[in-house]
Amino acid sequence: QVQLVESGGGLVQAGGSLRLSCAASGRIFSINDMGWYRQAPGKQRELVATITSGGNTNYADSVKGRFTISRDNAKNTVYLQMNSLKPEDTAVYYCHIHCIYYSGSYVLGDNYWGQGTQVTVSS
Repeated sequence: QVQLVESGGGLVQAGGSLRLSCAASGRIFSINDMGWYRQAPGKQRELVATITSGGNTNYADSVKGRFTISRDNAKNTVYLQMNSLKPEDTAVYYCHIHCIYYSGSYVLGDNYWGQGTQVTVSS
C-alpha cells in the first residue's frame, strides 16, 4: 500500500556530514510521526530521531546537537542531516512512518519501515 525509499548513506570520515532522505509513496491519506532508527552490528535497533506532523522533534541523547530531523509534508519525505559524525554512528539507518492510507473505500493506519541505508564513519 505504501512504499518507502531511502537514500543518502555512504562512507564518510569522522567529523564529516551526510544527509539521509526517505520518501513515501502510495495511496497516502496522511502521515503522522516520521522517524529514523539505526542498528549497529550485534546491537538492537535504536531510536535516533522522530518528528511529528506538527514539527515537534525528539532526539536520542547520543545525537543531540549533531543530527537534525526535518520533513517535507508536500513530498511525504523525511530527512536526517547528520553532522560531526563519529565512528560510533556507524550503523544501518532505517526510516519509519505511521501512515494513514486508502484501502478501497476505507482509510487504514499502519507502520512502515524503509529498506535501510548503510552509514559508515571511519576514524
